[in-house]
Amino acid sequence: MDEYHEHSPHLKRGVRLASVLAWVRLARVFQKISAISARQFREFDLSQAQFDVLAQIGPAEGLTQQELARKLLVTKGNISQLLARMEQHGLIERVQDGRCNGLHLTATGRELAHTVVPQHEALISGLLAPLSEDEQRELLRLLRKLDRGLA
Repeated sequence: MDEYHEHSPHLKRGVRLASVLAWVRLARVFQKISAISARQFREFDLSQAQFDVLAQIGPAEGLTQQELARKLLVTKGNISQLLARMEQHGLIERVQDGRCNGLHLTATGRELAHTVVPQHEALISGLLAPLSEDEQRELLRLLRKLDRGLA
């Protein structure tokens, strides 16, 4: 902990400690929710990344590969491999639109998204249920503020 303090001498010790503890708690909560989510996705033979693609393309049919990569915060190379696998499984298709390919869900992908997305939303709502609606809004506000500060 001393090395950490040397790198942030502008912060008071209590603030540094609170920051580190908040970060550790945030990481722990994220890991727990991710593990629970992964179990749910396995029931549908999906990975977290595949779910993310279904959830993003569903309401935004025609999204380009580059737009999707930007939304998911991944590289174009990573998204290419992921989309190729999903195309092989019949979940998405690439439709030529001018000079680029638009991403669309197939009927199978759409049916899967219509099932898994609401179930996942219900799961997340249940996991956040220990917080009141006001607390959830406050958490969202604070996370947005933190996110903007990191941009």
